[in-house]
Amino acid sequence: MRDRLDEFAPNTDVVVVTFTDPERLCDYLGRNDLPFPVVIDPDRAAYRAFGLGRAPIVRAWGFRAALAYLRLFVRGRWRDLRRPTEDTLQLGGDFVIGPDGTLVYGFWSRGPDDRPRIDELIAASGPG
Repeated sequence: MRDRLDEFAPNTDVVVVTFTDPERLCDYLGRNDLPFPVVIDPDRAAYRAFGLGRAPIVRAWGFRAALAYLRLFVRGRWRDLRRPTEDTLQLGGDFVIGPDGTLVYGFWSRGPDDRPRIDELIAASGPG
């Protein structure tokens, strides 16, 4: 996504919302150079407002998750793996909010590796 930010509609802001605590966020930000702001939602109010639930354990830690970890290992990125310290069952999502505050696009993840295609997010942001 980082290399396609210029394809979003003008005046589009990308924001990451996380429920992590500040100490862990600092570590994460230190390892990942994010080109957009990160907001902490420790009470998960935004998660509830957008209807983001929790994954069944078999979906969060099933075959697809194991395959994702195997890909990291094969690519030599096994050093990037960290022991989970937070709620690994909390589902995320990707949303586009219009200038008037209405939900234009929503993607509710079904598992930790379930993300929308970047083309969908760019298209939902409006004409570029």
